[in-house]
Amino acid sequence: MKKLIIVRHAKSTWNEGVSDHDRSLKKKGIEDAKIVSEHFKQLNIHPDQVISSTAKRAKLTAEIFFENLKIDTNSIHFEKNIYDFTGDELIETIKSTKDHVETLMVFGHNYAITNFVNNFGDRFIENVPTSGLVVIEFHVDYWKYIYKGQTINIIFPRDLRE
Repeated sequence: MKKLIIVRHAKSTWNEGVSDHDRSLKKKGIEDAKIVSEHFKQLNIHPDQVISSTAKRAKLTAEIFFENLKIDTNSIHFEKNIYDFTGDELIETIKSTKDHVETLMVFGHNYAITNFVNNFGDRFIENVPTSGLVVIEFHVDYWKYIYKGQTINIIFPRDLRE
């Protein structure tokens, strides 16, 4: 069985005068990523491998999760292909994961994230919000054969705010 933890980057800034790839996180984004990662920690799911987009906002989101989950930052792999908004490269990257990896965590971008969870999970999600996390289980032994899995967890910041 394979398990995928897929996370949309936290809310980012728009007015920095930098390229899209180099946008940073807003304070609200940092707070949301912290509360989602704290809630996720309670599920006691530990990734064997982590892949993040090379975009600054995805990297910073991953760092927040790593700090809260006590994951060694050396275990993250940065993939330019995850800086993908259509979803084709995201699917290809996930399907090419080494088969010894049982639990994969991915930090990426929308539209690709929402498209992926709706095509590969069994629950429709209109939009995965920033800092949103979805866990999907696949009853296969090889990543290249993932198809329709079971959406087992959905954690969105709006559901955790007081």
